[in-house]
Amino acid sequence: MSNLVLNNVRIIDPSRNLDETGTIVVKDGVIVAAGKDALNQGVPDGAEVRDCNGLVAVPGLVDARVHIGEPGAEHRETIASASRAAAAGGVTSIIMMPDTDPVIDDIALVEFVKKTAKDKALVNVYPAAAITKHLAGEEMTEIGLLMEAGAVAFTDGRSSIHDTQVLRRVMTYAREFGAVISCETRDKYLGATGVMNEGLFASWLGLGGIPKEAELIPLERDLRIAQLTRGNYHAAMISVPESVEAIQLAKRRGAKVTCGISINNLALNENDIGEYRTFFKLYPPLRTEDDRVAMVDALAKGEIDIIVSSHDPQDVDTKRLPFGEAADGAVGLETMMAAALRLHHSGRVSLMRLIDAMSTRPAQIFGLDAGTLKPGAKADITLIDLEEPWLVAKDMLLSRSKNTPFEDARFSGRAVATYVGGVKVHSLD
Repeated sequence: MSNLVLNNVRIIDPSRNLDETGTIVVKDGVIVAAGKDALNQGVPDGAEVRDCNGLVAVPGLVDARVHIGEPGAEHRETIASASRAAAAGGVTSIIMMPDTDPVIDDIALVEFVKKTAKDKALVNVYPAAAITKHLAGEEMTEIGLLMEAGAVAFTDGRSSIHDTQVLRRVMTYAREFGAVISCETRDKYLGATGVMNEGLFASWLGLGGIPKEAELIPLERDLRIAQLTRGNYHAAMISVPESVEAIQLAKRRGAKVTCGISINNLALNENDIGEYRTFFKLYPPLRTEDDRVAMVDALAKGEIDIIVSSHDPQDVDTKRLPFGEAADGAVGLETMMAAALRLHHSGRVSLMRLIDAMSTRPAQIFGLDAGTLKPGAKADITLIDLEEPWLVAKDMLLSRSKNTPFEDARFSGRAVATYVGGVKVHSLD
């Protein structure tokens, strides 16, 4: 059923700076009205009418950094299982990373992702294509043709492009197509043997450290190239306040740059690693509490554009190892919003800014048909109970992998219903 009426609901729509109680009317999968006067439009024939007293309706969340195993590692995650996890977390659109096997670096694989998603996914799945062939950092992919096929961004996943001349060519070429180049800023050598944030705690644990300069030096280089080429550059995940300063400076110089942060770096710090808990082995690594607080403040001010889950499924073979040998990464589609709501409940970040960072802003950056509840938009809607208490149990996760750093965490707030094109794809009822 794609005719829907949500009554008595608090509507938060950052695309219109709207926060008011009213009604959302959906007809044939499209929003026809959303606001306090929406019922003037009448109720569509055969519509599902829901009283949403006490609930908040927001544009369906957009997660711009999701790793999926399919093709090549379906035992970790498939497009179908990731979409179920996304729907449960209130996420209606995901951008899938290209680091599959084979790598998404040609048209056929972009089309494979789109067809598989159309056949099996509950949510919108947008493929990101590789910047360089085989993610090797040497030969540029066919950016124009990949965009025509449906790629919404270009990234080499977990790798930076270490050859500056290659990056310059890529950024110059991508500019002609308006393509977004999204890079993880990760120095190839500095901190290469590190497994957590460099500092006193790493020394206590006897683990190799990753200094903040391992993020900052490649970021500052990338920002200079972005300014030189006038291309669209997105720093995929930053984790230290010095990176925010560098990006703000680049913006003042006229560079077209945006940035994201993993929810893990907003909600957790290096102390959570405790006694070598490998589910907290992440990249960027969890930083100090002072760094975390500074990044929350930067998010609240809008200096950090978007929040991503950095959903990265790993199985027991890659996580049940000594800390130094375990793979980086954690699942996050189902917990991103709940972890972000902690920042709202603590009064650190407004609800409007949080939804903007998880929905409206990523849709704007990557040119997606999402992130808004304005009339005429596709009815991708997340209904949230801000006070719903719940406990994260590993067995309840819908992802095929269970490597969550939030196991046994107590949250307040979760998605009680998720709609994609007006069709209910998740409900707690």
